[in-house]
Amino acid sequence: MIAIKIIEAIANCFYVFLLMIFIRCLLTWFPFVNWNNPILRLLREATDLYLDLFRKIIPPIGMFDISPMIACFVLVILRNATVYGALFLFSALGLLR
Repeated sequence: MIAIKIIEAIANCFYVFLLMIFIRCLLTWFPFVNWNNPILRLLREATDLYLDLFRKIIPPIGMFDISPMIACFVLVILRNATVYGALFLFSALGLLR
């Protein structure tokens, strides 16, 4: 039972980070957003650490930055690999019924 809760917590962490990236991208559409707000600064700093990895590789196409879409796609793949890997590990150890 606890193994399922651990797997759910891992999956939820990935979903929260995906939501943070989505909110960050939506906020860039509004020019009047004050990025000096402590909450928005924390959101920007947390997501830009991950997004900058993809921005270095994928240049903007015109005025569009597609790196967040690729970053979200990779994050979903990492989430699935982690969750299914944890399921396999816990079932191999006999912790799942």
